[in-house]
Amino acid sequence: MPELPEVEVVRRGLETHAAGRVIDAVTVLHPRPVRSHQVGPDAFAAELTGRRVDAVRRKGKYLWLVLGDDALIVHLGMSGQFRIGDAADDLLRNTRLLFDLDDGRQLRFVDQRMFGGLEIVTGGAVDPVPHIALDPFDERYDESDVARRLRARRSTVKRSILDQSLVSGIGNIYADEALWRARVHFEQPTADLGPRKALTLLRAARDVMGEALAQGGTSFDSLYVDVNGESGYFARGLDAYGREGQPCGRCGAPIVRRSFMNRSSYLCPRCQRAPKGHR
Repeated sequence: MPELPEVEVVRRGLETHAAGRVIDAVTVLHPRPVRSHQVGPDAFAAELTGRRVDAVRRKGKYLWLVLGDDALIVHLGMSGQFRIGDAADDLLRNTRLLFDLDDGRQLRFVDQRMFGGLEIVTGGAVDPVPHIALDPFDERYDESDVARRLRARRSTVKRSILDQSLVSGIGNIYADEALWRARVHFEQPTADLGPRKALTLLRAARDVMGEALAQGGTSFDSLYVDVNGESGYFARGLDAYGREGQPCGRCGAPIVRRSFMNRSSYLCPRCQRAPKGHR
């Protein structure tokens, strides 16, 4: 699933091609991505037609198009992507929505697995997702406050930093990378984190996501590309995630994979010692 760096790459592409443009027409090729629009896909298309895209914003893994006082929220889900091209171009397989822009270009929403979705929020231009916490790149983000609230939780570290109500944008990939950099085991109780270690972990998450953003994000397959169809290259710079059996870049011990919440966690068993009582 795209995390903050990948969503920000998409946001920047949309800002380049869609900001300042008027949506001349909308075609819904499959209704599932607009399932949240209660009055149906035809009404969804009609409501967007003629609207001007004033800006494209992001918070955590959510992005939205600002349409005056309203917002078109986009959640990419597992495989959602936007592609920009000419209306005469052949449609990619799994193209679900078409947005004809007033400069003659066409924006297309492509989603193989269809877990993504688009939703119009009336009056939501400023923040249509208030339940989502600030992310580490927001100028209002208070790192010390987040560290304090992280330590106050009765949970474990990885569960907590994946909770989008505490800090947004971090997903499974960058959680594992941040934990590796901070030398923290994913099952470490939050109450056992010292103030300095909590800050180290949050800064590691910010740093690794910043590095990933500079390389266009992390692509393992064609399900994540930018609006021009290009992949990100940060997979080459991963230290833990997906590297089972490969040597740790610090100590040389083989990276291991452990089960975690129906997913996987990757870590170095030597650098990231398990807490007492954890098997």
